[in-house]
Amino acid sequence: MSGYRIAYAPVAEATLKQYAGPAGFRRAMASTLGHDPYGHGSSPVGGERDRREATVAGVFIRYYVAATVVKITVVRMVPPP
Repeated sequence: MSGYRIAYAPVAEATLKQYAGPAGFRRAMASTLGHDPYGHGSSPVGGERDRREATVAGVFIRYYVAATVVKITVVRMVPPP
């Protein structure tokens, strides 16, 4: 799989703007989960295949996969201290 569009919910976007490395993080997202949202060490949350969490570029994220529209929506981010 390749070419998933990555979107950020308002809370995640606000966190990303405060994070010191947003450009690097966006590139890391595109090169990992953007190609395979079910891989790269991600795991399902609450038994739902499309509700997932992973660590990308040192940032813990929770996201949803909408495979039918080829989109990932990041809903929570916890950057490193």
